Amino acid sequence: MTPIDTYAEVLGEIQSLYRSRLQIQTLLSLLEKKRTLSELREITGSTSQALIPKIRRLESANYIGTRDYQYHLTPIGRVLAGKIRDLILFQAAIIRHKQFWADHYPGGIPEPFLSRIGMLHEADIVSDTEKDVFNVFLNFLKSIKEAEKIRILSPISSPAHMDAVVKRVEEGIPVELVVGRELAEKFTQSPYVEMVQELAGNTESSIRVADTPLKIGLCMTDKCILLGLYRNDMTTYDNTSCLSGTDENTIAWGEQVFEYFRGISTELTF
Repeated sequence: MTPIDTYAEVLGEIQSLYRSRLQIQTLLSLLEKKRTLSELREITGSTSQALIPKIRRLESANYIGTRDYQYHLTPIGRVLAGKIRDLILFQAAIIRHKQFWADHYPGGIPEPFLSRIGMLHEADIVSDTEKDVFNVFLNFLKSIKEAEKIRILSPISSPAHMDAVVKRVEEGIPVELVVGRELAEKFTQSPYVEMVQELAGNTESSIRVADTPLKIGLCMTDKCILLGLYRNDMTTYDNTSCLSGTDENTIAWGEQVFEYFRGISTELTF
């Protein structure tokens, strides 16, 4: 049986669940912790008369249970509520920055992390404008200036970017840099070679080369991330716009992505 056939089979149950605001809000609120009926009323802004039939339906489906006058998710309900939460956040991240995702190639983000871009739903877009043509670069400088630790994924670079990073190394800030193969080859040439040797010579810093082509740019600090992507032609890196986030979920997502690429990279030696 194909997923399409299965969908037709469970369509009624799906519609019954997802069309009910009260059922969805109940599941999401119980994902956080156990709740009393009065707490659920306050969260949903509903009356007991409207809410109780929805709770009974969730109970009959084995999604929630009750103990000591508190409602809680069953193991099946917790899985369902988690998937609903992830879907909502995924849609929120896509819809909020619809044009950004439409203009860029997100395929450079490995699938496990692309499926979790809902974690970026609070991120903002930073773009160059006619009045501020260096807005993205200035945000990069600001982010690393305030950082106590810097981790960068970089398919491309410029002497100005590298010079700013090396200055932070000289100030005692550790830097981990993972680059694409083409950029690594440029590092053996002027004006990069002197700056790269300065960075590589620092015992708390490192330069690594990704074993697969990099189609994503990421600047990770302890306070924020900047995420850049290639345009839809998959050949032009867009250095005029990026996603920027400082919230806990966005930073956690960035850390996971960086650790993935770090794990599939090898140290650059001279």
